[in-house]
Amino acid sequence: MQLTVAHLKRGQRGIITDVSSIYIPLKLLEMGCLPGNYVELVQVAHFSDPMYLNINGTHLAIRKETALHIFIEIL
Repeated sequence: MQLTVAHLKRGQRGIITDVSSIYIPLKLLEMGCLPGNYVELVQVAHFSDPMYLNINGTHLAIRKETALHIFIEIL
């Protein structure tokens, strides 16, 4: 089983290893959601959606449904 951004706990960091670009909006790719970049889970809203992330200094809020398609390796 591969880990995804959705598996991160608050404050945990990882490196993006693969992105399923079919399910990821182009805007997220342009904002740095690419393999090799660091990702940290900053906070999760109530009911686990959306997730507030720090990706190489860029702060993003994404839905958990989208986070399931961003594969990572936890540091």
